[in-house]
Amino acid sequence: MAAGAATRLLEWIFAFYFLTHIPITLLVDLQSLPGAGFYPRSLKELTTWYTVSFKDPMMQDPPAWFRAFIVCEAFLQLPFFPIAAYAFWKGNCKWIRIPAIIYATHVMTTLLPIFSHVLFNDFSRSKHPAPQTLHERLTLCAIYSPYFLIPCLILLTMLFSPLYNQVDKRKKK
Repeated sequence: MAAGAATRLLEWIFAFYFLTHIPITLLVDLQSLPGAGFYPRSLKELTTWYTVSFKDPMMQDPPAWFRAFIVCEAFLQLPFFPIAAYAFWKGNCKWIRIPAIIYATHVMTTLLPIFSHVLFNDFSRSKHPAPQTLHERLTLCAIYSPYFLIPCLILLTMLFSPLYNQVDKRKKK
């Protein structure tokens, strides 16, 4: 029973994660793509505030590899968000297991180069505010870390939770 309650709590956390990821992707992340000039000034100002406050040059002037990740977020992840939110909110939807494993693995893989870039890149010639000190670099990594940690929890839950990792016992005729 305790394992079931813990898994149910994680499912609610996952549902919240996916529900909140929809507006973040639509209103903030996609602004870094070319042709995103249609966003209202207030949303552009919010993104500018974020990039200046937290010294995130990837969102202000994204490198090509980062834009590729945003394209993946737009066309692969965004359609999955409401499906995953539904499945985890409802709970015990075993059909979400394989798509959730694929999603979690993909997202965790994209965060590794982001963390590496933030921690090891030389930003001394950056045109935009960028992390210079270890504290600033770790702060920016902390902002990105939920997008690594939650998918890691999703992956571990899908792989090891008895509720999602059951073998069907079917009778042979």
